[in-house]
Amino acid sequence: MTQTAFRSGFVNIFGRPNAGKSTLLNALVGEKLAITSPKVQTTRHRIMGILHTDKYQIIFSDTPGIIDPEYKLHQRMMSQVTTALEDADLAILMVDAKDDVQKNVTLFQSLKLKTTRLLVINKCDLVDKKALAALEEQYKAAGITDHILSISALKKINTDTLLQTITNLLPEAPPYYPEDMLTDKPMRFFVSELIREKIYDLFRDEIPYHTTVLITEYKEKLTLTKISASIVVQRESQKAIILGNKGEMIKKLGSLSRQAIEAFIDQKVFLELHIKVRPKWRDNETFLREYGYQ
Repeated sequence: MTQTAFRSGFVNIFGRPNAGKSTLLNALVGEKLAITSPKVQTTRHRIMGILHTDKYQIIFSDTPGIIDPEYKLHQRMMSQVTTALEDADLAILMVDAKDDVQKNVTLFQSLKLKTTRLLVINKCDLVDKKALAALEEQYKAAGITDHILSISALKKINTDTLLQTITNLLPEAPPYYPEDMLTDKPMRFFVSELIREKIYDLFRDEIPYHTTVLITEYKEKLTLTKISASIVVQRESQKAIILGNKGEMIKKLGSLSRQAIEAFIDQKVFLELHIKVRPKWRDNETFLREYGYQ
């Protein structure tokens, strides 16, 4: 009996902001590696998640939602998308079932992808079957994809079928990474992202978009991990909002962040939060490098 060849490859996820790319990465890998929010532009970094079995190794990459850059921060985000376009064995083109079809078609045409393309219509549970079938036909007719599948990343509808489809499209190759490796990012990165996620949850308007988080101390002890983090904002008024009346909001932020971090690292956490005002940090090369936007 012929043994099935091992498959391995890089599967990079592209789409507009809020298409559900991060939710899909988490669902497929089975771990919360990418933070999620109903607000757009939550993802700022390319985040790798590696799925291992005895038959395949899939290296997924969640990428920032594709936008027209307004700041140097946005330019850094889009440069990660460009890199991901170049090294993909398979490109997942992800769309929201309620998005404008022509806008997505125009966007994906502009990417000029040369690799195999799999268009994934997300949030299929929010439209009826007739409308979904019509959507699939529209995307097929546009000629922007080699394969198409409808799913719900949040409710994990058709995600097993998607995983099988991905596996079938991967090249025969040995694994690229050790089987105990889940991601290429350090723990400090995920901790800063979890704090940033809670900022998106708690604050409205421009606050989340003008904010970043820098881990200044991360010390693991036997029964406790001590973490200090700086929350960077652009204006004193934003600092006042995050502090809240008598420090109420930063206490809430600290409590929610600590709980999320403890669940992620499976250990008790002592968390200190500080707020720094750095005017126009999103357009400052020095600050961007310091805050990890390479």
